[in-house]
Amino acid sequence: MTQQVEALRYARLLGWGARTGEVALLLSFAAYVFGVLPPHVPLEQLPTVWNLPVAAYLQYTGTPTGWGWLTLAHKGDLSGLIGISLLAGCSILPLLGLIPLYLTRRDYVYAGICMVVIAELVFAAAGIFTGGH
Repeated sequence: MTQQVEALRYARLLGWGARTGEVALLLSFAAYVFGVLPPHVPLEQLPTVWNLPVAAYLQYTGTPTGWGWLTLAHKGDLSGLIGISLLAGCSILPLLGLIPLYLTRRDYVYAGICMVVIAELVFAAAGIFTGGH
């Protein structure tokens, strides 16, 4: 059984994206554990803040919400979000890679589906689908 060219392209790009996210998670965790990146919330404060409601935790620690974590990505305890974000969005690049194949074949429906899924992922990441929360 032969794989279709789009399935192979999607799988190859998704594999690279997943490995990139996994490496980012591993490196950020190692940097946190070995003290290469200092934490945003010092270890001594963790027992104090663990039991706080989320709003109180965020206020007490000065942790931003939404994409504000990017400003603190250099902190050990928040750097892992880089890998999580890469893993969560790693299907976008493979979908972008499929669009030229579908357009070449004049398969506009599948190209459109890829574009809609990409838009949905981007809008979700931007917080547009949060319902005002």
